[in-house]
Amino acid sequence: MRMGSNCALAIFAAAALLSSGAARGQQAAQAQGSGPNLDFPTVLYGTAYYNEYMPGDQAARLEKDIALMKAAGLNVVRMGESTWSLWEPEDGHFEYAWMDRVVDAMGKAGIKVILGTPTYSIPAWMAHQHPEILAQRMNAGMYGGPPFQNTYGMRQNMDTDSPAYRFYAERLIRHIVAHYKDNPTVIGWQLDNETSSYDAANRDVFIGFQHYLEKKFGTPEALSKAWFLNYWGENLHTWEDLPVRDGAQSTGYKLEWTRWSQMRVTDFLRWQAALVRACASPRQFVTTDYGGMMRKDVNEEAIASFLDIPADNVYHGTQDHFDGVTQSIQEDFTRSLKHSNFLITETNAQTTGWSSAFQFPPYDGQLREDVYTHLSNGADMVEYWHWASIAANQETYWKGVLSHDLEPNRAYAEVSRTAHELEKIGPHLVGLKIHNQVAILWSRDSLNAIGFMPFTSDASQPWEWGRETATYETLVQQIHRALYDLNVGTDFVFPATKDFSTYKLLIVPALYIADDALLQRISDYVKNGGHVVMTFKSGFCNENSAVRWVRAPGPLRGAAGFSYQEFSSLEHPLALKGDPYHVGQGDQVKYWAEFLMPEHAKALAYYDHPFFGRWPAITENQFGAGTLLYEGTYLSDKLQTAVLRSEIEKLGLAGPDQQLPAAVHAQHGVNRMGKRVNYYFNYSSAEVKAVYAGGAGINLLDGKPVAKGEPLSLKPWDLAIIEEQ
Repeated sequence: MRMGSNCALAIFAAAALLSSGAARGQQAAQAQGSGPNLDFPTVLYGTAYYNEYMPGDQAARLEKDIALMKAAGLNVVRMGESTWSLWEPEDGHFEYAWMDRVVDAMGKAGIKVILGTPTYSIPAWMAHQHPEILAQRMNAGMYGGPPFQNTYGMRQNMDTDSPAYRFYAERLIRHIVAHYKDNPTVIGWQLDNETSSYDAANRDVFIGFQHYLEKKFGTPEALSKAWFLNYWGENLHTWEDLPVRDGAQSTGYKLEWTRWSQMRVTDFLRWQAALVRACASPRQFVTTDYGGMMRKDVNEEAIASFLDIPADNVYHGTQDHFDGVTQSIQEDFTRSLKHSNFLITETNAQTTGWSSAFQFPPYDGQLREDVYTHLSNGADMVEYWHWASIAANQETYWKGVLSHDLEPNRAYAEVSRTAHELEKIGPHLVGLKIHNQVAILWSRDSLNAIGFMPFTSDASQPWEWGRETATYETLVQQIHRALYDLNVGTDFVFPATKDFSTYKLLIVPALYIADDALLQRISDYVKNGGHVVMTFKSGFCNENSAVRWVRAPGPLRGAAGFSYQEFSSLEHPLALKGDPYHVGQGDQVKYWAEFLMPEHAKALAYYDHPFFGRWPAITENQFGAGTLLYEGTYLSDKLQTAVLRSEIEKLGLAGPDQQLPAAVHAQHGVNRMGKRVNYYFNYSSAEVKAVYAGGAGINLLDGKPVAKGEPLSLKPWDLAIIEEQ
């Protein structure tokens, strides 16, 4: 095989460059730049495909599979990311024929291909030759998972900083990408697969962390001061005295380690992006498939900055638990990363699970409705994981479109129906632009720091089993679910977001970790006319996870209009006096309460504590031209929905969507033709009627005209897509 000179020369220099660290800097610089044209002519609809997993005559099976895909109307597959051992069966010996056969066959059938860099599962020969590549986890793992030391057999078990691993990965990536650079069937590259830090705490990872701290803090004394290491007399006076992460009690250390873990993931994927772009065609896009958003050790925003288009793997409930909620929160977050469209590289086909204990195949209509759910959130591609169910090993019961018999079935029939619909209407749905006026501020630092200092009982302890718990994640999910149920479109913003003014309402859940600059931006947003709903624990700690030595909520005190000195865990839920939001049995607060003392704020609701007496639960403060509503306690789901409904109505953001039946969810956007597209989903097993409130248009699914004010009849697990004319 002949490679381009840039790729070939780099392979010979890879070992020296990687050992010196120069390669990372050079390749990171290449990672930026203009990307390919992502204006796909229609929706990409397909599946992950692994001919190498097929039993028997794989060539004959390939022919059958492609015939079935072609008949079904699929137009894209993702391949190659899982089998380094086939690409490089021996050290330095590369094989392409097994994949060439598949790519060529897909090309002849008119099916486009996305190839993955197969770096998330190393071959056995590499683990044998370089056992130091295998990840060494901390005792009990970063988040309570089991430790492992130099074991081989599972995927994602490596130290991605290892110089040996980087050498082999670079050599492999350059060979594969150069081989398919000019193949018109290959339209894009997926970097790695569901990348994370893998909890690696190998010696090289720890030394890298130490050097990172040296650059950030300058001296051991400055670090000791920031982390309050006077506590228990753990001050550092030389960098060599830095203890390993395993036994650290310092909340500052723990938080900074999570940031380092995120930086490692970002660096690894940026490095891969640069390698791919050095060898790929400019027409081929670069993506990575996040393994679900809002991860503790993955900085999704930073990674998205050097991707052409982000992708996510979204798995969700089925049958009576199919409601679009998981897709919505995951995809609102994904869309917010670059304020642009995205790809779904994996989603449910039939059943899921690493055992046979979670086998809930979707009801009729749910596979089809799921595709349009993804598209309504801004997806330009939907792919299933995967085409055909695997006969053995860990994912035996994570079933594909075809079951283990590899024959057409109920799922295949519904996929085919959907694909043929998309052949007709896909150009009207791809590239949907969505504009929302409400955003949630997501803080990964707060997620991690609250995880180290939870505000509810630790359910991992035997004496706490059976007790209810709540976390930063559950709070964010509750807020997003409330907005979803209210049919309010939502974006996410991040601590690094400089300007919140494009949104009428900013929701800030438990911003436990924040520097003064972020709190000032929030205050300025309110002062200049913005509206904030904020919850308990916000403004409490600085960026080093140290509680501010001023009265809470610290720099937010002026905008919030109150202060507090005490807080209490709530052993039992408390009711708000007089049920001010009219939620009946849902009139409850729980888990945590701050004893708010209004200074300029108005109390909107109170609770009575059996000992501490009457305290405000919810306050609102006029600050400048805007308002800040503060929840000093954890609200019940119904109460949270009621509070947000009240704010939406006060801000004039309510409309016909808020009058729809509970089972009906609406989504809106503008397509490339400049026309408004209105989705109406019935996520229930009963027929539902709703009134269409948009402009006169055409239901793209049946071609029938729909007038403003006309009733819509939505069958179980069905939808309408109306393009305004």
